[in-house]
Amino acid sequence: MTYFPGISDDEFLRGDIPMTKQEVRILVLNKAKIRPTDIIIDIGAGTGSLSIEAALQAPQGTVYAIERHPEGVDLIRANAVKFGAANVEVISGTAPTALQNIPKADAIFIGGSGGHLQEILKQSNYLLKSNGRLVITAITVETLYEALHTMQAKPEFTVEAFGMQVTRIKHIKTSNMLQALNPIYLITSTKNI
Repeated sequence: MTYFPGISDDEFLRGDIPMTKQEVRILVLNKAKIRPTDIIIDIGAGTGSLSIEAALQAPQGTVYAIERHPEGVDLIRANAVKFGAANVEVISGTAPTALQNIPKADAIFIGGSGGHLQEILKQSNYLLKSNGRLVITAITVETLYEALHTMQAKPEFTVEAFGMQVTRIKHIKTSNMLQALNPIYLITSTKNI
């Protein structure tokens, strides 16, 4: 199977767990600048769509997928098998506690914080290697504000952020219907020390 970034959403096993959509995954992966040997941590991994794509970009590395919902843990494992991503290690638990005993990482994704964003950011700072990339996806104004405010206050990080709105076009009979996805914000922080 040849891998191209941006696996179609409908190829993932999904259930009732949130999933990072294809267009967002492409941008997150671009901002993470994943190399073949990278160590990646995906906090709030959901169905594992981002973990799987990161693992396929880092075939000699490891992706630690942290997920607190049992259904999500099962979906990540099933998706890893489906896509042949044997380098995904699933950790069932809630961050920051679940981040214990994980090696330092080249890239960290935060897709869900369960209300523990400050503690997760503190632990991520410790776990991130020099020149490592932290990519936070925010779907609420509160998460956007808290993440941006916190990371911009850290002089050891270079921070950039942007919002995106994806509208897909779905062909129905003789017309094309616009289907908007939820707006999302990406905060990318590169550790300079």
